Amino acid sequence: MKILFFDCFSGISGDMTVGALLDLGVNINDLKTELANISISDEFSIEAEDVQSYGIRCKSFRVNVQEHDHEHEHNHEHSHENNARTFADICNIIDESKLKTSVKTLSKNIFTEIANAEARVHGKKVDEVHFHEVGAIDSIVDIIGTAICLDLLEVDEVYSSALYDGTGFIECAHGTLPVPVPAVAEMLNGSSIPCITRDINTELITPTGLGIIKTIAKRFGSRPAIKVMKSGYGAGKRDTGSLNALRVTLGESIAGTAAEVTVVETNIDDATGEELGLAFDKLIEAGALDVFYTPIFMKKNRPAYKLSVICEPPDVQKFADIILAYTPAIGVRYYDAGRIIMDRETEEYETEFGPVRVKTSKYKDITK
Repeated sequence: MKILFFDCFSGISGDMTVGALLDLGVNINDLKTELANISISDEFSIEAEDVQSYGIRCKSFRVNVQEHDHEHEHNHEHSHENNARTFADICNIIDESKLKTSVKTLSKNIFTEIANAEARVHGKKVDEVHFHEVGAIDSIVDIIGTAICLDLLEVDEVYSSALYDGTGFIECAHGTLPVPVPAVAEMLNGSSIPCITRDINTELITPTGLGIIKTIAKRFGSRPAIKVMKSGYGAGKRDTGSLNALRVTLGESIAGTAAEVTVVETNIDDATGEELGLAFDKLIEAGALDVFYTPIFMKKNRPAYKLSVICEPPDVQKFADIILAYTPAIGVRYYDAGRIIMDRETEEYETEFGPVRVKTSKYKDITK
């Protein structure tokens, strides 16, 4: 399984993301070929070059808008009034393109995340939001370009570090705004994404960058155990006083390596089987790694059940909410646990009785 890890020690933006993926090994000519499949391809050109940031070689990605010869910046100062588009406009550009279905879906999911945030910030319906920075051609290219690069790299899962942002104020189409800008703050609201402030007087996380990583990352935190294949650096455009880049690392999962999970539990002695069954279904639907009941005895020798949910560490609150909503429990406990897992593959074979799915699990020299 191919795993891509984003190290956002200096924030994240759209151009930094594409630059890092190009540095990782995506051929820019392949990216140009795919971008030619969208209807606005004659309105821009792209280029990438190696640059130095505090002694580290990075790849700088740039979108050149033909009308304005605009230089894409790693900030929020994209005042492309003439290029402002609605969410519907952007969806039409994607839907009418000749891009792969998977690329279209990911691109629209990223834009939907940003559009919902912008709508809440401005108090409008999603369809009424006119994008400026995000609707500009360069940001459209950044988002679709990211989806293309991930497809070309054949990435299976994406993980990310905590996100680092700066402080102060920035100028944008809506005037002077505090860092993080409202759209970024809105996307962080209610999420489990860890965000840390650095003492740098500028914006490090752009709405485009956050929309990308929030949509594609399975989990935020430390890098998972992988066999590292290669790393790439995407350059930011501002001098922040230190290395301003996004680092991405591509690796393969290691069969049988330790993985961190969280176990959420509660004891229940006053629920019917029907209630417990419904809670089980809701937990599975929400993406629990496993759910099970254990017969126990509680106070006064009451027969009861211990409900256990195994989940990803960032999802503890989500599953606690479901347990409290769908069972009589008035509290839960949780703890982190390690696990060793076998590498698993599922293949489908045709038989005289129809297709049959077979799972193969491997660990060291053991195959099941």
